[in-house]
Amino acid sequence: MAGRKVGIVGTGAVGATAAYSLVMMGSCEEIVLFDIVEGVAQGKAIDMGQAAHYSPKGTKVTAVKSAAEMKDCDIVVITAGVPRKGEMTRADLLMINAKIMKNVVDDVAKNSPDAIIICVSNPLDVMTYVIHKMTGWERNRIIGMAGALDGARMAYQIYQTLGYGLTQTGDLVIGDHGQNMIPLPSKVQVGSVNASELLTQEQMEQIIERTKNGGAEIVKHLGTSGYYGPGRAVAHMVEAILDNSRIVVSSSVLLQGEYGYSDVCVGVPVVLGRNGVEEIIQIDLDEETQAKFKISVESIQDNINILIENKFFE
Repeated sequence: MAGRKVGIVGTGAVGATAAYSLVMMGSCEEIVLFDIVEGVAQGKAIDMGQAAHYSPKGTKVTAVKSAAEMKDCDIVVITAGVPRKGEMTRADLLMINAKIMKNVVDDVAKNSPDAIIICVSNPLDVMTYVIHKMTGWERNRIIGMAGALDGARMAYQIYQTLGYGLTQTGDLVIGDHGQNMIPLPSKVQVGSVNASELLTQEQMEQIIERTKNGGAEIVKHLGTSGYYGPGRAVAHMVEAILDNSRIVVSSSVLLQGEYGYSDVCVGVPVVLGRNGVEEIIQIDLDEETQAKFKISVESIQDNINILIENKFFE
């Protein structure tokens, strides 16, 4: 990619941390920030621009006052959306965030028509699906950030158990980005050694449970969800696309027959490179994992159906 220009829509904790991570790594030439709250993107752009003095490359960080001003980006990261509050039902939250997504995506599609979109907004798999429907773009260009974070959380739990190999530990989590996620520690390696040779079945089960509750554990301590992990996971994906690294990372993508499902976005291992999703990898799932994957897909489909019932796509 020649331009290496990245737009980030939504500069709350996750969006800003992703941008800061990219600045510190010197991963791109230009980062453009936008937030609906006046002044937030501007203030953070100045702050990060000053931090760039100490990064490997002088990354240009700017802010725009509307998503429509974010032009000609190679990658656009979307973190916009509201969290569930008080009396809000799941359907309420879905409709609110889907409408926010629709407005943002309209601007992105018009002004960065060749971009790859990374969706971080929740509910992740459903919002990724919404972007597909709104743009009609090729499926390789729309990717939901899920497994990069959940996988890092699983690798962390394996490291907490073993006490070694943190950066050498595989990270494979499939399914939805939520309570039905499926961490697969038995499928990963620590260095060149299969994790199943290092961990007991009981330890595996504890790792799976702790991975699923990885976000909730942070909320318990902070009173808010984590942002260093998610922000770095976003940056990891952006770097892979910009550098054409062709790394394997679980992401929420639109299936068209893979794993036996179609017209639904769900987390599976993919190859990330210059074109976004270069390939969807189909791994063998045992019967128990297939059953869990079915539950995961159905939970996403239920949410998509709520949008359909509310005539969102019409």
